[in-house]
Amino acid sequence: MKNKIKYYIFSLLVCHWVSFGQSKVKSDFEGVSPIEWSKKMADSDQKRTPNPVFLDGVKFPKWNYTNGLVTLANQKLYDYTKGQKYWDYSLAYVEQLIDKEGKILGGYELEKYSLDLINSGKILFEIYKKTDDKRYKIAMDVLHKQLETHPRNSDGGYWHKKSYPWQMWLDGVYMADPFSAEYGAVFNAPKAIDDAILQAELIQKHTFDSKTGLNFHGYDEKREQFWANKQTGQSSHVWGRAQGWYCMALVDILDFVPKNHPKRKELIQIVQKVFTAVLKAQEKDSGVWWQVMDLPGRKGNYLESTCSTMFVYSFAKAYRNGYVSKAYLKSAKKGFNGILKQFIKENPDNTISITKCCAVAGLGGKNPQDRDGSFEYYISEPIRNDDAKAVGPFIMAGIELQRILDKK
Repeated sequence: MKNKIKYYIFSLLVCHWVSFGQSKVKSDFEGVSPIEWSKKMADSDQKRTPNPVFLDGVKFPKWNYTNGLVTLANQKLYDYTKGQKYWDYSLAYVEQLIDKEGKILGGYELEKYSLDLINSGKILFEIYKKTDDKRYKIAMDVLHKQLETHPRNSDGGYWHKKSYPWQMWLDGVYMADPFSAEYGAVFNAPKAIDDAILQAELIQKHTFDSKTGLNFHGYDEKREQFWANKQTGQSSHVWGRAQGWYCMALVDILDFVPKNHPKRKELIQIVQKVFTAVLKAQEKDSGVWWQVMDLPGRKGNYLESTCSTMFVYSFAKAYRNGYVSKAYLKSAKKGFNGILKQFIKENPDNTISITKCCAVAGLGGKNPQDRDGSFEYYISEPIRNDDAKAVGPFIMAGIELQRILDKK
């Protein structure tokens, strides 16, 4: 009888412990695992845009960084889940935009010297490895050649585009340098890795804001652009997504920097310095981040989803790889929960959408009132749902968080 009572009490304790554990899981990520959120977002986006060449609302097939961002996220989702449709989505993009001779279609021209046009090349490494189709190697070689001959500032920094002379933008570090580092690692081209590290060092040097520890959107070596400070060459404000591109670039470049590389520790120190400032800028109540990060709470400013997804991805990956402390995992979890509460919307057709995406922002134009880098400019750009620049990093953020949870 006593044994039966003990067993009964033990059973109650076990049931209580299990139910407590389940409720704890449900309190995180709205009761759904991070990888399920990633799949839900990818499935929703594929339903909205079945053919990846038309991602981001383009009307004709385009070799574009946004398409590359989403298809890379799908490729990473395939790596984790082995769901064939995610691989097929990535493959469908390059099959349509790289011909049998390896020529990149969809508006790509090497002579444009646009760093944006490098980004889609990131998905080619895995596709070439799996298919052994030489056209993909040819295309990667062309993109690498673009970087080898790309116009540079006097200290070696890539121009963002040939049409943007002497300018370095945070965005460009993400577009080009993880590709460059991976090309160097895969095809035994160490200079390509060195170049990727150099770009990160230079952008940190030229865009660092000593007041906030964050990074200004752009830098003009000649101090000629109307948006550039005449003393420093820097733009005026810290734009959330530009900072997000840079954070993602840093952790992605490090994937391909050898452990014994003389600059690896220095690059990790840059990660720690930049991420410290981004962590400090996280909005405490919501867990997400501002569109204009150096003026939090200012009238007209708003909490923005693309940068928030990018920071969560970057923090989670940096923690998983041992570059930063557990404080960043805590921040990433808070940020992901914040994204779910602030930005994720359930649709009648059982898809989900991500809201409050800044559609686009840049620096410069034909007239001084165009894209002047002012606070008023950044908050005036259109806001939309399901922008590729939120969809892709959201998927990747979920994967990174899931990989951490899997280790526990």
